[in-house]
Amino acid sequence: MTARRTLPLVASGAIWLLAPAAANAHLVNTGLGPLYDGVSHFFLSFDDLLPAIALALLAGLNGTAAGRRALFVTPAAWLVAGVAGFHADGAVLPAWLPALSMLALGLATAAGLRTTGTGITAVAVALGSIHGWLNGAAIAADGREASGLVGIVGALSVVAALVAATAVSLRAPWTRVAVRVAGSWIAAIGLLAAGWTLRPG
Repeated sequence: MTARRTLPLVASGAIWLLAPAAANAHLVNTGLGPLYDGVSHFFLSFDDLLPAIALALLAGLNGTAAGRRALFVTPAAWLVAGVAGFHADGAVLPAWLPALSMLALGLATAAGLRTTGTGITAVAVALGSIHGWLNGAAIAADGREASGLVGIVGALSVVAALVAATAVSLRAPWTRVAVRVAGSWIAAIGLLAAGWTLRPG
């Protein structure tokens, strides 16, 4: 096949691949059902994913007991708040709260904050309540099934387990510094997200 015939085929293929599909403002529609929509939503929504990673890193830096608390408390609070948000009849929380949670947890991780198991539990409840409520309210507003929350919480549980276990296992000082650097990046993203959310107009 000559270059003259190949070029239009390559160009049309590129246009087809780069053409935008239907956009979803908050929720992902995989076509595989609400459970997988929830899983996809969690992994594609950095305003949910990054604070959860920051909390798991912070809990892991504070030891095994703190990591376990974060692992079990965060998904439970997320699910309960999600169901409440789903049935809240349009009541929503401020849009800047996810960015604030990302910023605060990123800063706490970057600082290597030492806290008790009770402190981690309180933070996990706060994070789960804020993000769960927003997820539930968004699912209801979009006319989706509440079972999407199960997918979100399942994905959250996997991420929390893997990240917290990795952070707990780190012993070399430089690896713990690397975790704190990751927290600083999450804080920077949170600061940018907060600025974008609070921009005038």
